[in-house]
Amino acid sequence: MWIDAETTVAARPADHKMELRLWLRLLSCSRLIENDIRRHLNAEFDFSLPRFDILAQLDRADAGLVLGEVSKRLMVSAGNITSLVEGLVKSGHITRTTSSGDRRAQVIRLTDKGRREFRRMAKVHGDWIARYFEHLSQKDIDKLMDLLASLKDSTRETILARQQP
Repeated sequence: MWIDAETTVAARPADHKMELRLWLRLLSCSRLIENDIRRHLNAEFDFSLPRFDILAQLDRADAGLVLGEVSKRLMVSAGNITSLVEGLVKSGHITRTTSSGDRRAQVIRLTDKGRREFRRMAKVHGDWIARYFEHLSQKDIDKLMDLLASLKDSTRETILARQQP
């Protein structure tokens, strides 16, 4: 039986600070959902989550995006994006052109096929996401959203403070 880090820590809570336990619980929830989405995307659409994520960013950007902006939005290195973009160009989901403003920059855009297939996948993806939360009340969802917004603010403040000389 697979046991995640959060479950292992829960067996000996006195050995760990509450903040660590909270972090592991957040990570555990995120990974459970992400791994299930990966499995579903692959099984139902023969598509990877990183490829889906690129199409999701492009679906919101009619003018396209430079590769650096895509990597920034997805919080991954440009090197990770490059091979995925190659595959998406080959499969006909996106186009890649040189930026008119900067010949070193590549702009990627959804093709009609890419937009059509992404939106079909996105509809099903939205249904999967809804199912993960179906046992939570709207009140609990709202509360969780507020708490996570506070955590995000706190995290940003901590990061900014650490960047100060």
